[in-house]
Amino acid sequence: MRGIHKPGCCFPTGEHYPGLAQRIAEAAGRVEGLCEDYQAGSSWSEIPMVIVDFETTGRDAKVDKIIEIGLVHFDQGQVTERHSFLIQPGMPVPEDSTAVHGIKDEDLVGKPTFSEILPTIFPLLENRVPVAYNANFDRGFLIEEFARAPVSLSAADELPPALRPGVRWIDPLVWARELLTDLKSRRLGSVCEHLGIDIGQAHRASDDAAATGRVLTALAAKMPSTYGELVRIQDRYAARQEAEFASWRKRRG
Repeated sequence: MRGIHKPGCCFPTGEHYPGLAQRIAEAAGRVEGLCEDYQAGSSWSEIPMVIVDFETTGRDAKVDKIIEIGLVHFDQGQVTERHSFLIQPGMPVPEDSTAVHGIKDEDLVGKPTFSEILPTIFPLLENRVPVAYNANFDRGFLIEEFARAPVSLSAADELPPALRPGVRWIDPLVWARELLTDLKSRRLGSVCEHLGIDIGQAHRASDDAAATGRVLTALAAKMPSTYGELVRIQDRYAARQEAEFASWRKRRG
């Protein structure tokens, strides 16, 4: 009946349903793309990360293959493990690709295929938020190679974060574009030179991965402190950057 209310039960009285305020707060704090292993309010710099870098036969993940994998563990801003694997792609390495990374067909003779190395790299990806410089490139290759591999998992939650469809990779390139506006180039080598970071052997996977982690650490003071805000704002920046790049390409014809 109108005019009758029970305390705490309904909006017309100005009171909330039990637990509604908590659900509203949770919804407001929900961020798409987070690894569910970690809370949105966590300090991202304290979350275990795996920095991923691939060298490949080319730039098209649908047809090209990974020939070198670099995986570097970062814990609280420090390198704790480094791993590097050469991979037999089952196809020739084009000369223009070799000119970039220096890896030749003969370097890959007898090396494992991606499917054969997968049981080794899976544990190195587990329980860690993935990071890569120009993350769409490396994420695309990882997903395509995994899709081609003859493996079977019964549930998506068995996948490490880097292979879960909804998990955003942290991308220092997005942040370099936003924060280092005076630089003409935001390629990894140029950013490392600007920040005084030794990149080691450029265009070799583990060195590039380690340098990527150090770039992220160097930019951290100018970035959001919580994991949720980092992903939320990175998504916004990345969308705007892509729109600007698409507009530039259109103008260039």
